[in-house]
Amino acid sequence: MRPPHTLVRRIVVDPLWVPIAAALAGLFLVVAFVSVIVAPLAPRRRVARFALFGALYLVVDACLLVCCAGLWLAHPVPARRDERWGDAHAVLLRRVLGLLIAAARPLFGFRVNVEELPAAESLAGQPVLVLARHGGPGDSFAIVELLLSRLNRRPVIVLKDVLQWDPGLDVVLNRMPACFLPSRSAGRDLPGRIAATARGLGQRDAMLLFPEGGNWTPRRHRNALARLWARGRRAAAAKAAANRHVLPPQPAGVLACLGARPDLEVVVVAHTGLEDLVSAGDVWRALPVTGRPMVMRWWQLPAADLPVDPDTRADWLDVQWAVVDSWIDARKAARQRDADRVPAAEGADGPAAQPDEAAAPAAADPAPAADAASQS
Repeated sequence: MRPPHTLVRRIVVDPLWVPIAAALAGLFLVVAFVSVIVAPLAPRRRVARFALFGALYLVVDACLLVCCAGLWLAHPVPARRDERWGDAHAVLLRRVLGLLIAAARPLFGFRVNVEELPAAESLAGQPVLVLARHGGPGDSFAIVELLLSRLNRRPVIVLKDVLQWDPGLDVVLNRMPACFLPSRSAGRDLPGRIAATARGLGQRDAMLLFPEGGNWTPRRHRNALARLWARGRRAAAAKAAANRHVLPPQPAGVLACLGARPDLEVVVVAHTGLEDLVSAGDVWRALPVTGRPMVMRWWQLPAADLPVDPDTRADWLDVQWAVVDSWIDARKAARQRDADRVPAAEGADGPAAQPDEAAAPAAADPAPAADAASQS
């Protein structure tokens, strides 16, 4: 369901949300307490984990809304808002995401290992287009938090408008601003909206785009293949079948960004570890995910090395996504080799330590392949 008009959200939904969030947070805390009392010996305490995180999220979201209201009262005239207005909201978002991710580690075992991240100095003084793989719970939050905390960038996110139902995120992202796209795109110039957002990027902004258009799942991958075959796009279907860890990238948004801003540096983000948790039941059964961190790999593609022709850019995007798929495949193979070693080690010398993703053999480095692709 699409969210109501902005005026309705600001006048009706946002003021009501603060007391509602507080009441729901209190209810979640009661649920967590009762679950611990009723089942004190439960080994995983899933109900308590979800309830505690839900209470924290509601409180943080309500506080984010209150802080945004305070910033509006301090700067009520849009014409007088400067860079500090955007920076203040970026700081708010960074603190919120940092707190949520920090809480997710003891509650859910959620952990992010970054194999390589571009140096903030290498991107200084120019806007950036971040193209990220989308799959598994928490990936977008982790990517945005890294953009804020490690790369010192203000994220400008392209996302679905249904996420404006979250009042805190709705306000802070619209002020940064984000590019909210309607879920039903018939008759709407979505690339035009993305291009307009790209043209407004400042030197410290990073536009975050998920070219797959949604979370990777096995079912969505099969459906994407079926659509390509049904349209007679046999070459594209063959490529998609070969890249089984990613969805076929949709080039329209990327082409719109690069067409509007040819000066954009591009950063590609690959990650793996939690993408097989595609449903609430999968997440429930897997918790806590202590032994399976989300591993990320980022690589930078200079603007001068990007192709100029739109058709060539579409092919370039396909190549980048093939590189992402290859990296994921290598990472999964390394993890499987570590898992296969554990039973043998236990049989020979007793129980072995739980393998850590960070200790796995280094996967194939995508940077050389990406550099070669950018020259093609």
